[in-house]
Amino acid sequence: MKLTRGGEYGIRGVLYLAHQDHGKISMLSAIAKAQDVPPRFLAKIFQALAKAGIVRSYRGAKGGFSLGRAAGEITIKDVIEAIEGPIYLNVCLVGPGECTRDKICPMHRVWEEAQAKMMGVLGQTSFADLAKAERQAQLTAAS
Repeated sequence: MKLTRGGEYGIRGVLYLAHQDHGKISMLSAIAKAQDVPPRFLAKIFQALAKAGIVRSYRGAKGGFSLGRAAGEITIKDVIEAIEGPIYLNVCLVGPGECTRDKICPMHRVWEEAQAKMMGVLGQTSFADLAKAERQAQLTAAS
């Protein structure tokens, strides 16, 4: 699995919102500038995130985006899957019958174990965790 640029930009955008006060509406242009993401591409990404309930969209002159729920309730897995769809390390993990060798292949169990561990990490790491780690790294770098 390789994270696309869209997935990376989505993570950056949600992380930006995780740093904001709860309910604060941020303009797309400000998010794009702060995260060094093309605004039009970020708008498309945020449409998918809004559809998934990860961000909330506000229209009009004072419009923009805020988190759709608390940063502690949004995981990296949530964001990646909202943008890219289900995450699979290998085609044999998509479902029964996707690979004709899944019953005899010695790698199948290895892929299953790696998939479970990866999903565990991505599903347990929230944007509150990421925002806290980023603040700490900035404080350490400034010292």
